[in-house]
Amino acid sequence: MFTTRPELVGTFGMVASTHWLASASAMAVLEDGGNAFDAAVTAGFVLQVVEPHLNGPGGEVPIIFSAAGAAPRVLCGQGVAPAGASIEHYTDLGLSLVPGSGLLAATVPGAWDGWLTLLRDHGTKSLRDVLDRAIGYARDGFPLVERAAHTIGLVSDLFRDHWPTSAAQWMPDGVLPAPGGRFRNPKLADTWEWLLAAAEAAGSDREAQIEAARRAWSQGFVAAQIDEFCRSEFRDDSGRDHAGVLTGADMASWEASYEDAVVADFDEWSLVKAGAWTQGPALVQQLRLLEGYDLSYVDGKPTAETVHLAVEAAKLAFADREAWYGDVPDVPLETLLSRAYASERRALISDSASFDLRPGSPDGREPLLPKHIISGPSTLISDPTGAIGEPTVERSGVTRGDTVHVDVVDRWGNMVSATPSGGWLQSSPTIPSLGFCLGSRAQMFWLDKDLPNSLAPGKRPRITLSPSMALRDGRPALAFGTPGGDQQDQWQLGFWLAHRAGLNLQEAIDSPMWHSNAFPSSFYPRAWTPGELVIESRAGADVLDALRSRGHQVVDAGEWTLGRMSAVARDAFDGLLRAGANARGAQGYAAGR
Repeated sequence: MFTTRPELVGTFGMVASTHWLASASAMAVLEDGGNAFDAAVTAGFVLQVVEPHLNGPGGEVPIIFSAAGAAPRVLCGQGVAPAGASIEHYTDLGLSLVPGSGLLAATVPGAWDGWLTLLRDHGTKSLRDVLDRAIGYARDGFPLVERAAHTIGLVSDLFRDHWPTSAAQWMPDGVLPAPGGRFRNPKLADTWEWLLAAAEAAGSDREAQIEAARRAWSQGFVAAQIDEFCRSEFRDDSGRDHAGVLTGADMASWEASYEDAVVADFDEWSLVKAGAWTQGPALVQQLRLLEGYDLSYVDGKPTAETVHLAVEAAKLAFADREAWYGDVPDVPLETLLSRAYASERRALISDSASFDLRPGSPDGREPLLPKHIISGPSTLISDPTGAIGEPTVERSGVTRGDTVHVDVVDRWGNMVSATPSGGWLQSSPTIPSLGFCLGSRAQMFWLDKDLPNSLAPGKRPRITLSPSMALRDGRPALAFGTPGGDQQDQWQLGFWLAHRAGLNLQEAIDSPMWHSNAFPSSFYPRAWTPGELVIESRAGADVLDALRSRGHQVVDAGEWTLGRMSAVARDAFDGLLRAGANARGAQGYAAGR
């Protein structure tokens, strides 16, 4: 089949990410003797600079990793809801949903502590080593990708009228930046240099420096500036001005943490995901539902039967996500991921498209859904000139991709999959003293009480970010992922099915993608369209027609529009390393040798 690029094969190290500068920077660290953890952290910071419309220092990062072939672990760099983020506070403001943008949507920023914790415990390089390239791009400039410039244009009126600090940062002298032009963020470079100075004042010991930098962020200048800024009121996509609830005390009381991964077996393969505070287990549920079906690819393209079954499985898995997932101790995850439960749910899949949201009843428990969902599907589209809490910016049938992703494997067998996000330039006003803005992940909470994903102080929102790893015969063999909000674990499903059907990494990434919009979005205003199936036209007119004949509301997304997959792999028997990256959008690249 045709591929946009070759699958890379080597023995030294492989990196794949959503931006060529991040991949190149990470590869440079590998060449300098660093390991996969050093390289991933380097890429993470570079991505905060070069894809500012998709992630930033005020965001978050979930990470799945394996140290030299050991059992995979999850590192949670997702911050929690502030102490003042009660349901009552938001409803007393007249809100029925957490706004998708602005200061009320902020959780504790988690990316800094997440990356530094990974570096401290598993890396070998100093903090300066992994920050140097990001500081250089922020200080000296980087090429602003077309989508970033386009995003700034869409929110330019908001910046001018309501977020003047963002206008000053992203529209210097009131002029929109040109796509591809050299752009700088010197204030962010200053912030990082201040943190480095605090780190190096702790002496020459690498771990002591990292610990000092963590404290300088959560208990020093950065936390103080965030606290002060959050006391001001700014416009959000409720259409009104609100102050935030995040404080310096919230930042000082939180730190990144490790936890066990969810591991599910599929013959000689095992899929590794984070827990139900992410949507990650939904990928396992989809695959469980699809066990026993003949899911075929012909000339690198899925058949209509494969797409139909995958979409119907997605509807059931994501309905369960809405009813059961959240940062609570009683998620019935063992049952949800069991073959017995999948067999029960599989009976709901027919030859025709379903238009119903049908969560199941694991262990006999009755599902609870938010009032917003019970009231029926919403196709509300927010004003594109107003505040925008979703990084895709446009909520049309075609999803352009959001967030960023990086995968790394090195010659020692270390493997990392990370999906950083949050703190998008369009999500919240820029904090002028820091050069970045806060995230808006709290928009994923519900304001109904007693739901798994109800807002509560100290709780993580049920996020869409969903890095992946896979074991083969019990050994780490594959790290992969994609940006894409609710679509992440649908596009990863397509990649997984294609790869298991015999396509190599690049062929599986290039294979036509699809997703369903038939369940509630995780982003404000939580819209969905029953029956809608978005698919790339390269699947073939015959496939699209066959899907329409089954009742799907097919949206032709064009030839190359869906997904921003990245993947790296390691063969445990011969040590060969592989990588592939998405060509859609002309940004993602793999590098290695």
